Amino acid sequence: MRPIATAALLAVGSELTTGETRDSNGGELAASLAAAGVTVHRITALPDDLAAVSAAFADALDEVDLVVSTGGLGPTPDDLTREAVAAAIGETPAIDPELEGWLRGLFDRRGMALPEVNLKQAWLIPSATGIPNANGTAPGWWVDRPDGRVVVLLPGPPREMRPMWTDWALPRLRDRGLGDGRIAKTLRTYGIGESSVVERLGEPLFRTPNPVVATYARAEWLDIRISAVDGGGSDALSLIATAEAAIRARIAGHVWAEGETSWAAVVGAAADAAGVRFATVETGTGGSLAALLGDVPALAEAVIRRAAADDSTGARVADAAALRRVAAHAATDASVPIGLAVEIAQADGQTVVRAAIGGPGATGEEDSLDLTLFSHGAYGRLRAAVATAAFLVERLREREASTGAGGRAQAASPADRP
Repeated sequence: MRPIATAALLAVGSELTTGETRDSNGGELAASLAAAGVTVHRITALPDDLAAVSAAFADALDEVDLVVSTGGLGPTPDDLTREAVAAAIGETPAIDPELEGWLRGLFDRRGMALPEVNLKQAWLIPSATGIPNANGTAPGWWVDRPDGRVVVLLPGPPREMRPMWTDWALPRLRDRGLGDGRIAKTLRTYGIGESSVVERLGEPLFRTPNPVVATYARAEWLDIRISAVDGGGSDALSLIATAEAAIRARIAGHVWAEGETSWAAVVGAAADAAGVRFATVETGTGGSLAALLGDVPALAEAVIRRAAADDSTGARVADAAALRRVAAHAATDASVPIGLAVEIAQADGQTVVRAAIGGPGATGEEDSLDLTLFSHGAYGRLRAAVATAAFLVERLREREASTGAGGRAQAASPADRP
């Protein structure tokens, strides 16, 4: 079997090339492949044009071991990915009886007759195997080439694409020899910039070939990814553990989580460990804090208020004392020990954030946040929500330490505590 060491990702759909929507699948698939040690040569967006898509598949199959496409598997005439692959490799599609039966069963259960136009979703070519789709009507394709190369066709909607990739295609690719046997670990950091991380860790750590250490700036975190393969007399796990220990020591207090842990999980774990529930009130944020923490079981109530003044005025937000009173009222109204109030104002490319904690669980005057962020608009509101979540986590951890609250076990990954 041909090892799967290189890949190309194709996103098909004129909505991508006209700017009507963005390709989020490409980045997700690239991250999944990179974590396995596969080199992604390119991520390409293509219009709904048969010649262009066919040429892209043909070129990719001359260059890489794996081609993964998303989109173009619907029933309409402009969904051309199946036709393009068939043309690129010189095979003729035909209706597969099993896929047709599955499609008809879907429509029967809905009390509908299968439209004839949908029958193209039951097509297969001789070298293809259907990939089941539990969330839609577009099966994917797994295509085996005589030279060992593989083509994987997936639908565009992420809710359909993601489980088909992770649960079906990825395990089979691993069986075929995906990547170089690399394993990886991600440390999620907060409160430190990318340049400061590089300075503290030192350039030599980023230049070693095994393990490989790299930083990735996300909207909510700065991630440090450590990946390694067995070699040089050391196993990958040991190499990662050694690098991780050095990283944690050099940026102590800034590693808050691991892997794909979200802020909701970090806040939920802190509230759980402190043994409290809390309520929030936010003004001028557009509900960004509630969106960030919506999955936290300990969040008893979230109130969203419109800003009293237009953001463009740059008016200063309420002082800490006023916000503590608002937070205390929120705690009382929700019958919980802690209330959190945050208000922001935006002007001149900046976002001013003030937050405070009040209620019977608050510890005093230190329970306030006053911060200016050099970002604006939706991104400024998101950063304000993240800063407020971090402030809440710190106070919850202080409460846990001071009261000896023995809540349930933490749900988040182990992390350094600032």
